[in-house]
Amino acid sequence: MRKIFLLYLLVGAMSALAQNAVKRDTSYWKSKFSIGLGINQASFSQNWKAGGVNSMAISSLFSGKVEYNREKVSFLNDIQLQYGRLYNQNEAAYLPDYRKTQDRIFIDSKLAYNISPHWLVFASLNFQSQFDKGYKYDKDTVNREVAVLTSRFFAPAFITESIGLEYKPVSYFSVRAGIGTMRQTIVNDKKLYLTEPNNYGVKPGKTLRNEVALMLIMNFDKDIAKNMNLKVRYQGFANYQTMDKIDHRVDASLTAKINKFFNVTLTGVALYDFDQDKEVQLNQAMSLGFLYNF
Repeated sequence: MRKIFLLYLLVGAMSALAQNAVKRDTSYWKSKFSIGLGINQASFSQNWKAGGVNSMAISSLFSGKVEYNREKVSFLNDIQLQYGRLYNQNEAAYLPDYRKTQDRIFIDSKLAYNISPHWLVFASLNFQSQFDKGYKYDKDTVNREVAVLTSRFFAPAFITESIGLEYKPVSYFSVRAGIGTMRQTIVNDKKLYLTEPNNYGVKPGKTLRNEVALMLIMNFDKDIAKNMNLKVRYQGFANYQTMDKIDHRVDASLTAKINKFFNVTLTGVALYDFDQDKEVQLNQAMSLGFLYNF
């Protein structure tokens, strides 16, 4: 953990040096932040013949991007926080009173230096986890639905340090190749393997796993039409000891702005990580809600 702490100090020091270099001239800095809130509700009278369950869904979003560019040096910080719950009436008393619809913590920092018009060398630090407990819903021996704990805050959490080359031919597309990449997988719950046997690749009884790997990241972020934005992020992670088993993750979001404060967002995630599951994991959501940019 000392190494991780020192890396955070290093990134902070680089940020401080960059701020001192501009001599209070903020023209080299760009920032954008978004706050979103979505609420969906449905209710039925007791004699509603078509059937249905009273429910309420709440989702929230905070995202921010702060970028520094001066001459050949760039420093990019990106944060995305998402959380959502669905409440259904008449859930069994032994089950959680809600089911999650969204849950993500994503923080990424990258310091880069241009060595040519489209090529950069970079050093990056990335953190990913979740806020709340996660469950899978299954049937017990008497065919009763049960909730099985599969994850929670810092179980798992991923911290990734990477250095390598980046190719950026246009402002909205880039490819990073992290030739020297280290990842720490943290499972801060020594009993989680009892309900999640794979334990995210961490040996039972341990809380940390270290990996050295090759990492590939591709980012696409562009307004593809008026008031419509498409974001796609691909990450490939290949442990040098198990190159035949590569982790893949694709995050995509399509946002259509209705007016200044409301939009429609369609999101999807495809994930393959053999330390979690032998099959591809999929997640899809669509929301209509309030979004404020500043």
